[in-house]
Amino acid sequence: MNNKPEQDYWTKRYEEERTGWDIGYPSTPLKTYFDQLLDKQISILIPGAGNAYEAEYLLKKGFQNVYVMDISEIPLLEFQNRNPNFPKKQLLFEDFFQHENQYDLIIEQTFFCSFVPSDENRNAYAKQMAKLLKPNGKLVGVWFDIPLTNDFKKRPFGGSKDLYVKYLGKYLKTITFERCYNSIAPRMGKELFGIFKPK
Repeated sequence: MNNKPEQDYWTKRYEEERTGWDIGYPSTPLKTYFDQLLDKQISILIPGAGNAYEAEYLLKKGFQNVYVMDISEIPLLEFQNRNPNFPKKQLLFEDFFQHENQYDLIIEQTFFCSFVPSDENRNAYAKQMAKLLKPNGKLVGVWFDIPLTNDFKKRPFGGSKDLYVKYLGKYLKTITFERCYNSIAPRMGKELFGIFKPK
């Protein structure tokens, strides 16, 4: 693990149960997207997965090639406790930015907004996403549509459609990127749903 400060930060958040982003089930926009996927053999990565309710939902629907990644080991162990038959080799205790592999589908769920919103970090995110996608792969997920303030300690960090496209557009082609119509009530009007492919 190369990014010790981030690992320590998120581990402490889990230890102190300061996980306000955790709604306890897969978010509706992602669940709706999963429900229309037909190929159960595709490889799927969920980085910054936390308690990974999205992965659990995919498993129940018959997807076997799901990889769950987090920089803290705590949520991975919790996920394993809830899903004892899940292959250990598909639990990735890693720094996303150091990971090497390629996937058909990468799921974004509050991950982009979890790290300090510097130009360096956000460019690195977009570049790494493009690198981890197969040529016909897709980055699909939900981004917070909330103001980005100058408070660099209050996570999750926000952004806007234009701001996200500024970074993602360097490496990825936008298929769709619009305000979520099916967010859960507390997040209605505060989420964007996007699908992107490598350029």
